[in-house]
Amino acid sequence: MKIQPFLLFVVCLTIPVLSYAAQDEVIWNQVLQQQFFAGKTISDGKGIIQLTTPKRAEDPALVPIKVTASITQTQDKYIKRIILLIDKNPVPLIGEFEFTPASGKADIAMRVRVNTYSYIRAIAEMNNGDLFMVKKFVKASGGCSAPIGADYDAAMQRLGKMKVRLDDDIKDGKPTMAQLLISHPNITGMQMDQVTRFKRRAHFIKQIKVTFNDQPILTAKTDIAISTDPNFRFYFVPTQKGELKAEFTDTSCESPVSRSVCQSGKTYTKTYTVSP
Repeated sequence: MKIQPFLLFVVCLTIPVLSYAAQDEVIWNQVLQQQFFAGKTISDGKGIIQLTTPKRAEDPALVPIKVTASITQTQDKYIKRIILLIDKNPVPLIGEFEFTPASGKADIAMRVRVNTYSYIRAIAEMNNGDLFMVKKFVKASGGCSAPIGADYDAAMQRLGKMKVRLDDDIKDGKPTMAQLLISHPNITGMQMDQVTRFKRRAHFIKQIKVTFNDQPILTAKTDIAISTDPNFRFYFVPTQKGELKAEFTDTSCESPVSRSVCQSGKTYTKTYTVSP
């Protein structure tokens, strides 16, 4: 059978694209899956969670991503943990976010840095240990080395300040969306100071804990992929008047990618009175 010239042209264009797509899975298949989930089976997660990202980022240092759960959090069945990864980032881990039945919904939204064209993955771990994954391919470049943007000294003076915003209509026993805004430069260690032309030491939020009346709502371990001045959206279920408490701890490290030489930072706390 004779192949038409136009069809041959289309095939020649398609082969590199398919090859490039296959290469995008190499880091996941050969490194990340073994690093985070060695010996475990991961199923298609479309019926458990959805991942929302832009196809092409307007700002690679401020890429909005959102994970939405398709199931409600109950005592018998709930999403225990969501791990977010960016395959080709220098540090692929965005964060590990732990939920409880008191979270109401295992939804989480934030802004992240994407360093090059890459898959972003969300892996949900159920309370029985089952794993489910969804992924989206995002086109972005240079997110981890992009300048901080704001004046560094001013950013450091604001460091540690937090705001908590809640839904206007808070209902007793119903999932309520909360927004946690944190002032922190979240320095990657790859950003060049625009005055000195030297790269600043990595300095980022490593742990977040949110409780309601001392009951865990959201616990997170994060790294340099989280954007400057992090903004997290999540849910909790207020069952009575009480105190919503947000706490985070930062760290500074000699290397942008190694965590073997780091210094403990400070812990900052913000409380908010909730009246359903």
